[in-house]
Amino acid sequence: MILTVLRFIQGIGVGGEWGGSALLSMEWARTNKHRGFIVAWPQVGGPGGLFLATLATLVFSAISGDQFLTWGWRVPFLISIVMVVIGLYIRLGILETPTFQRLVAEDRIERAPIIEVVKRQPKQIILSALARMAEQAPAYIYFSFIFVYGRDILHYPRDFLLSAVLVAAAIDTIGIPIFGHISDRIGRKRMYLIGAVATGLYALVYFPMLNSGVPTLVFLGIVFSLIPHSMMYGPQGALIAECFTPRLRYSGASLGYQLASIVAGGPAPLIATALLAAYGSGYPIAGYIFLCAVVSIVATSFLPDYTNRDIHEEHSEAKGAVSSTGRA
Repeated sequence: MILTVLRFIQGIGVGGEWGGSALLSMEWARTNKHRGFIVAWPQVGGPGGLFLATLATLVFSAISGDQFLTWGWRVPFLISIVMVVIGLYIRLGILETPTFQRLVAEDRIERAPIIEVVKRQPKQIILSALARMAEQAPAYIYFSFIFVYGRDILHYPRDFLLSAVLVAAAIDTIGIPIFGHISDRIGRKRMYLIGAVATGLYALVYFPMLNSGVPTLVFLGIVFSLIPHSMMYGPQGALIAECFTPRLRYSGASLGYQLASIVAGGPAPLIATALLAAYGSGYPIAGYIFLCAVVSIVATSFLPDYTNRDIHEEHSEAKGAVSSTGRA
């Protein structure tokens, strides 16, 4: 129960901080030509954190042995406090962006930004959430549900699965800024669509690789699973944030991004578990991932593409002011 409460609090924190980190990176960029690459770096925090957490789990699993579930897991959990301190130090030292300061100076202040963005840009909010289906839902299956499937169905040891996820997270961490950079060259929307297609196609080979019974194929199946994720996650921050007018960007981007947790990320392991229990096979889960990819492809096709365009002026569909409480 305590872990559930803490996870809820963490969710509130992420809900506020993701939008801030993406917008601060994007609006401090000195050029439009490298915006995808720049905004990709806050995205690295997700798989980077997964890499560190998995590495810590492996280390303390080896140290604590059979006592891991008793006390071993608590040590890396407590060590994570250091990351909180570092993050807080960095966050308190960052100034507001020139775009936001200009809007405040012009007294174009929206006193209810969430209500205003829902009224003026509901399409972008919904499309942003649905566009994340192929990124978030499979990711939770690839780095969370795999431990259930790998241990209970495939009967592989936990450390083998942890090692594979560790390598996958490292590749994802490296791939995110690379694909963010590519999106600056070929277009944010095009790069994202390529990633969504890759996600749907990879789902068709993922479970056959896991079910092959060959440890090398199982390992590679897990490792390669997050490459399509990085293809989408790299350009995703800029793609979503660019859709919203500056005065409503924080609220709009955060709403669209976090709503995906309700429709995609949160239910994914539960849906995967239910499908496995009902059919006794991973192939229906592959069908679920493929369906998520289709949803993302359709939603993304309706999103605007602001690659290399000026995003400091207000969009035509939203006129007015910004939050009186600033970017908090």
